[in-house]
Amino acid sequence: MTPDSPAFSEPTPTEAIRVIGRFEAGRGIPDAMRSDVRMLGQLLGQVLREAGGDDLFEDVERLRLATIQAYEDHSSDAFDRAAAIADSFTIARADEVARAFTCYFHLVNLAEEHQRVRVLRERAGQPSPSTGSGAQGGSGPSTGSGTQATDTVAGAYARLREEVGDDEARRRLDGLRFHPVFTAHPTEARRRAVSSSIRRLSELLTQHDAASAGGSEEHRARRRMLEEIDTLWRTAPLRAQKPSPTDEVRTVMGVFDETLFTTVPHVYRRIDDALRGEESGASAPVVPAFVRIGSWVGGDRDGNPFVTAAVTREASQIASDHVLRGLERALDRIGRTLTLAADDTPPSTEVIALWERFAAAEPAVADELAARSPDEPHRRVVLVMARRVAATRRGDDEGYTGPEELLAELRAVQSSLVAAGARRHAFGGVQHLIWQVETYGFHLTELEVRQHSQVHAKALAELEAGGAISTQTEEVLEVFRAIADIQRDRGLRAAGRYVVSFTQAASDLANVHRLARHALGDDAPVLDVVPLFETFADLQAAPEILAEAVTFPEFRERMAATGNRLEVMLGYSDSSKDVGPVAANLALYTAQEKIARWAQESGIELTLFHGRGGALGRGGGPANSAILAQPPHSVDGRFKLTEQGEVIFARYGEPAIAMRHIDQVAAATLLASSPTVEERTSSAAARYADVAATMDAASRERFFALVKAEGFAPWFATVTPMEEVGLLALGSRPARRGLSVESLEDLRAIPWVFAWTQARINLAGWFGLGTALEAVGDEELLAEAYREWPLLRTMVDNVAMSLAKTDERIARQYLALGDRDDLAALVLDELALTRRWVIRLTGGEGLLENKPVLQRAVQLRSPYVDALSLLQLRALRALRSAPEQPEGSGADAEQQRLLLLSVSGVAAGLQNTG
Repeated sequence: MTPDSPAFSEPTPTEAIRVIGRFEAGRGIPDAMRSDVRMLGQLLGQVLREAGGDDLFEDVERLRLATIQAYEDHSSDAFDRAAAIADSFTIARADEVARAFTCYFHLVNLAEEHQRVRVLRERAGQPSPSTGSGAQGGSGPSTGSGTQATDTVAGAYARLREEVGDDEARRRLDGLRFHPVFTAHPTEARRRAVSSSIRRLSELLTQHDAASAGGSEEHRARRRMLEEIDTLWRTAPLRAQKPSPTDEVRTVMGVFDETLFTTVPHVYRRIDDALRGEESGASAPVVPAFVRIGSWVGGDRDGNPFVTAAVTREASQIASDHVLRGLERALDRIGRTLTLAADDTPPSTEVIALWERFAAAEPAVADELAARSPDEPHRRVVLVMARRVAATRRGDDEGYTGPEELLAELRAVQSSLVAAGARRHAFGGVQHLIWQVETYGFHLTELEVRQHSQVHAKALAELEAGGAISTQTEEVLEVFRAIADIQRDRGLRAAGRYVVSFTQAASDLANVHRLARHALGDDAPVLDVVPLFETFADLQAAPEILAEAVTFPEFRERMAATGNRLEVMLGYSDSSKDVGPVAANLALYTAQEKIARWAQESGIELTLFHGRGGALGRGGGPANSAILAQPPHSVDGRFKLTEQGEVIFARYGEPAIAMRHIDQVAAATLLASSPTVEERTSSAAARYADVAATMDAASRERFFALVKAEGFAPWFATVTPMEEVGLLALGSRPARRGLSVESLEDLRAIPWVFAWTQARINLAGWFGLGTALEAVGDEELLAEAYREWPLLRTMVDNVAMSLAKTDERIARQYLALGDRDDLAALVLDELALTRRWVIRLTGGEGLLENKPVLQRAVQLRSPYVDALSLLQLRALRALRSAPEQPEGSGADAEQQRLLLLSVSGVAAGLQNTG
């Protein structure tokens, strides 16, 4: 059938408006957000008309209406009509339509983010229960008692005080640590230019909100939004080439410059305000600088030959330059506000000595500052600090030796202000500066190195053979020299963690120290060697490997210097690809339980580092609920995880959202070690151990039946755009460890997840759960477990979100690209079984009915994602059926471009990739 067939009669414009309006109204969208979506959509429509004429606009609207109708009535005729429209476009028109839908997703995502910020700001202005005077309430699920919300640090602290008393609660607050580590994995499908355009649109949308209706400012904001949307439309959505590791470093720096550098101290202040009310800002805060930011960008060389020692040095230098510029500006800004006359606010002898030392070293500059700030000693001294930070950045002799020296001077100024009675200044702006230096030092991010254990083994074999060494081995040694240089220039916090991928024996960890000695002898850098356990077998062996590793002299010496601290990383991605998401989640819980018990018995302060991706197949999902489902003593007030790709910008790209996210995660981190939470998780794990064992065995058997079937890997590459994902210029890291697609072992976890996501199957996030629940069979027992067992509840809720983003009709189209009806049936049967069980446990008639806000977000996007999926299918079929052609030839290149455009658009629509 074609779009012109009688069965496919076009609705009138009035009917089309009614269908679209009914669809949007039925999603329960808040009025303000609906108004934003409608306005942004109208502006995009105007841009399409101006750029491509009425015909382009009408083609986009035809496909939009058809996919909405297909989504609403679920009939095969409606779906076939939408597919026929997508197939009817010329290749050039399909390209434009794909770009239009991608732009629309960027605008819808913006409107949704804007609504979240709007709600957070409204909520911040409302009174809420407090521990003393004013703890802010939150939007997530509460695990507290009474009316006190526990998804804020203030609420969690109040709960702890009730359970463990004031002194112990304060001790735990003092030890709180939240440590996100930003990585450059290729999961951010949109270009940086597109992200910048969206950020400018966000600012204009805020201005539009603030403007008077019908006034000149509102008109100006709309005009500028129209201009910005035109920029978004005309900006090439695909990168011309893969970013270099240095490009990736600079992209991540944008998050620090735009939000994190200034936002994190505001998080501390907001929590202190909530805990202490009017006393906050007038005396020493109770909230420590509990955030530390790590980075693998420029340090992760596992499978990425483009990350060299030179890149690692440059990454550290770039980060340092950014934080020093930030500190210089902050010191200059705060310094200029300290116009406090010496008569009313006399300086301490220590502040006077600071000024005199500077005046002796830089008399001309001192005379200039004294002339500009007569009789304002605190102002002069802080402005001197700004100049010294600038000198540090330039590498001049008058710069600071390290952040500790700057901190000492800031504390001297703070003490002087307190002694002079200017407590509001001491614990206001000056305290913000102290928090920034404590959080970021002179390095900004704690740069971590990662390398595969086999690379180390190969390098050691060459070195100990005594002959010539390869370029790769020389590069391995140069990395240790780079770490030593960074530590010398910026301190131990700037670099020193060394993550060993695929740790399978204690010797894999000892090898790092051996290589460091080969590189620098007794001048080797200080190293915190972190094992990364990734496969199911490695997770099981972890406690024994750790018990041996801590007997090594290098480990004993380092642990003695750090208070017996040890960090252990757990990989979610490869374990899920290894045994399936259900067995992997259960194995990760068991591994954490055993490692935590061993650490507690050994007197070790353990930090578990969670290698989570953005997608559910890689450990993604809400972090705070995952934290509260961890085994006893596996958190103990410290939570470290990787943040990847689009997740970085979604969680940290907007100040209000970043503040809320940090507060929620820190609250869960603090609360996870409360007696009631630990008792609940441990007792539930024991009570449902038999359920877990049944689920583990059944899910693994089902998963192996699929992935170990003969010919599975090439079939997977055929029914998903896996090969084409590798063509996208997403990140510097290769998508595969080798060239073969005959084995999943050679495929990285990110494209494994990304490809299933693009095919609207999301298999990596749910496959095997239906069979696992069916094997248990007792619905009453499972419903009880869902209520009482945090691990199962988190798993099922995450799978519900994953399933909600699937589409069975489109999935069938992708699966039909292969010639294995048996494997396709296995996938579809498991999809249906899993959906049935998840709905039974979560309640209602459909997915996500217990999470209406999330349900709304998914349903609002789904028909538009369907439009892009239909265009992607069209391109995939053309590429798969075309005769062999020279790479880059005309027709082949056009279809590849359409496919890659649709990949980028689907990623924007689903809001997670890999």
